[in-house]
Amino acid sequence: MIVGTPKEIKNHEYRVGMTPESAAEMVSHGHSVLVETGAGLGIGAEDDAYAAAGAQVVDSAEEVFARAEMIVKVKEPQAAERAMLRENQILYTYLHLAPDPEQTRDLVNSGAVCIAYETVTDARGGLPLLKPMSQVAGRMSIQAGASTLEKAQGGRGVLLGGVPGVAPGKVCVIGGGVVGFNAAQMAVGLGADVTILDRSPEALERLGMFFEARAKTRFSNKANLEECVAEADLVIGAVLVPGAAAPKLVRRAHLATMKKGAVVVDVAIDQGGCFETSRATTHADPTYVVDDVVHYCVANMPGGVARTSTYALNNVTLPHALRIADKGWRAALAADPHLANGLNVWNGQITYKAVADDLGYEAVPLATALAA
Repeated sequence: MIVGTPKEIKNHEYRVGMTPESAAEMVSHGHSVLVETGAGLGIGAEDDAYAAAGAQVVDSAEEVFARAEMIVKVKEPQAAERAMLRENQILYTYLHLAPDPEQTRDLVNSGAVCIAYETVTDARGGLPLLKPMSQVAGRMSIQAGASTLEKAQGGRGVLLGGVPGVAPGKVCVIGGGVVGFNAAQMAVGLGADVTILDRSPEALERLGMFFEARAKTRFSNKANLEECVAEADLVIGAVLVPGAAAPKLVRRAHLATMKKGAVVVDVAIDQGGCFETSRATTHADPTYVVDDVVHYCVANMPGGVARTSTYALNNVTLPHALRIADKGWRAALAADPHLANGLNVWNGQITYKAVADDLGYEAVPLATALAA
């Protein structure tokens, strides 16, 4: 199979779909690899490293899309990239379709086979291709929040860890999954006063056993949510409904109860955000203010630490990419029901029910796509 990796073009996105090491693995399986010139510069990988790995470095994204049978990316294809997709071409990347009707429409119209990292599952019900970026984003959310709390950045001027004689900052983490756990771990490490909200008794028990007295856990009901948000200097939105739009848990009315200069970091922004007042921002212009509350809603947070993120991502995406290239997408998905859950768009139709439900499409059964 001819596998292509273009340079990412989303604002301040420095990750790359395949590292030179991943390209070498693909070549060792007998496949041809095309890499757009400069695609790896954001992680310090020069064109020569790809050439040494056996890849062919080409001059443009247009050539990658025109020649490749499978496109391996990081972020959802931008409009210019979607226009280059063709019928039956495989697209393997993050998609986050539920809050993005324009992208969904373009992918449906392209006729491409679109496999989304974020809906591939594992035997334990986890999301293994989303997990490493959730770990990165959760940890970065505290870095970003701590920086944004500085007065020069518009925040309250609070140091999360405090100092002897001065209370630490209060952090409210909404959601105790991978993002929330990693955010809490970082905040606790800085010495902050941390409260984690979740609706799962099992998650609360797990978090309580891990953090013991270093962080508080509370059941996420309306009253507890309102109280935690009102008291916090920093609120982390870490809610995920796999494949679907994030629920709007913090409404605009809640902002009036918050401290002036408090900060919210919405890690769920890729799925539409869990704050009613969230809108996607970029690393170039990451924050804005609503009702005296500073919002940080960068939609590709892990892109800020591109090298760490790319290698963590390739560790989990490459094995599936190899299986797709070795067997063809239909045979690979038929042999692995967890990889099959990644199929979101096929033959001009939506195959992932949560996306179809959110955007008003009729979902085509996965079995139909695999049997066609």
